[in-house]
Amino acid sequence: MNIAVISYWHVHAEGYTKEIIEKTDSKITAVWDEEAARGEKYAAQFDAKFYKDYDELIADQSIDGVIITSPTSMHKELILKAVNAGKKVFSEKVLALTTADCLEIKEALVKHNADITLSLVKKCDKEFLFAKQLVDSGVLGRITYARMRNVHNGSIGDWLPAHFYNKEQCGGGAMMDLGAHPMYLLNWLLGEPKTVQSVFTEVTNRGVDDNSVSVIEFENGAIGVSETGFVSVYNPASLEISGTKGALFIRDGVWYATEETEGKWVAPKQLPESLPSPVVQWATGEFNKEGAAFGIEDAIVLTRMMEAAYKSSENGKKETI
Repeated sequence: MNIAVISYWHVHAEGYTKEIIEKTDSKITAVWDEEAARGEKYAAQFDAKFYKDYDELIADQSIDGVIITSPTSMHKELILKAVNAGKKVFSEKVLALTTADCLEIKEALVKHNADITLSLVKKCDKEFLFAKQLVDSGVLGRITYARMRNVHNGSIGDWLPAHFYNKEQCGGGAMMDLGAHPMYLLNWLLGEPKTVQSVFTEVTNRGVDDNSVSVIEFENGAIGVSETGFVSVYNPASLEISGTKGALFIRDGVWYATEETEGKWVAPKQLPESLPSPVVQWATGEFNKEGAAFGIEDAIVLTRMMEAAYKSSENGKKETI
């Protein structure tokens, strides 16, 4: 594919560009950015054509697909124009700030018999693939509880871009950004979310949450806990899962205990191979069926969870997802 990168606002935009160049036969041929100087810089760096006018870029029939890494608040408009122009679309999470916006995007996708690929990268990691396999195998029994903690020190280390604290552009803070990973993994592992109750605080007082926890009730009775923040150090991503017949723990390795291991904690003899990242699978068109979907339905559920989680944090009440 000939691919256009739509904005270098997001911290992952440059990484996606390099993945396309280094790991696929596709090419980065065009760039558009809401900040022209930034777009021109990256277009020159990657030997691509810079477009000042997004509509002109979308009208270029030589461009097959677009990578949407703009402010989240701009996603809907940019994605709809791309879908209606027949472009294949890859988008940074979350897809949009409201469920209504996601449904509007879905309507366009259905109309054009298309789908979208969202950057749900942790579904490609070997540790989480193993967790999914173990849950689906039934050896843990009925899953009753899962908790994922995914944090970094971006706020106290002062290395996150200033615009990541712009509530209008991002829709929120730590939970909306880093907390998306626990959210979609819990959905993947536990099924349909039902309700959520959140406690979000601002440790560094930048106008958005940077220390955040959401407790989620799932339709099957399981409880999931999504923990995230920009104010923690020395905390690797961790996941724990409890079932009626066993448990699993991931943190700097994978361990599990089941009836088959007589309750002893053991490491798996072999983990599945990590999958190519969603952007690589999208660019090559080779989606691994062993992995999870990264499409519109997954995107809608993630936004539903986020929308309810933030509403709960504002009113202090349990919210229906």
